[in-house]
Amino acid sequence: MRLRALGAVLCIAAGPLLAGTTPLPFDIGGPYELTDQHGQTGTEADPDGHAQLLFFGYANCPDICTAALPQMAGVVDAMAAEGITVTPVMITVAPEQDKVDTMGAPLAKYHADFIGLTGGEKALQDAWEAFAVEVEPLFMDPEYGWIYSHGSFVHLLDGDGKLLTLLPPILNVDDTAKIVRTYLSPDTGS
Repeated sequence: MRLRALGAVLCIAAGPLLAGTTPLPFDIGGPYELTDQHGQTGTEADPDGHAQLLFFGYANCPDICTAALPQMAGVVDAMAAEGITVTPVMITVAPEQDKVDTMGAPLAKYHADFIGLTGGEKALQDAWEAFAVEVEPLFMDPEYGWIYSHGSFVHLLDGDGKLLTLLPPILNVDDTAKIVRTYLSPDTGS
């Protein structure tokens, strides 16, 4: 399902999704194998079994990422205050800009626990397709480099990498944490 259509489905089904009681009306998500900012392999499953907030963006994005990444960091801290560990993860849509040795510092500005994932063209394309994320270079900005059109939802995954719900990055941290809380409890989130 294309991202634009996926957004329409999410809006129509927002009531049941927020309650956490109805399965998602679409099938997205799946396996991926990429490389994190430390040179380690990262997959859809958290190595410690923690829930994850997954976003597809890029570390120096001047647009939607500047809303989504801080939102994710705030939710991670809010959940931690309740004893629930959630890992923030970003899969790059700009591999020529987000390299293993360049992603870590910009992501750490949002949260020390942020995991940035990059990889080869096929590995990234497989991840984008699994999560129905369309990526398109728009134009070259003299300050930021390439500016991309890309997915904007934050994906809440369980520790095994199964998609639980989609979160719009325009919500404030408290409202987003409230939604996340409906899907996680201290014994499933950490």
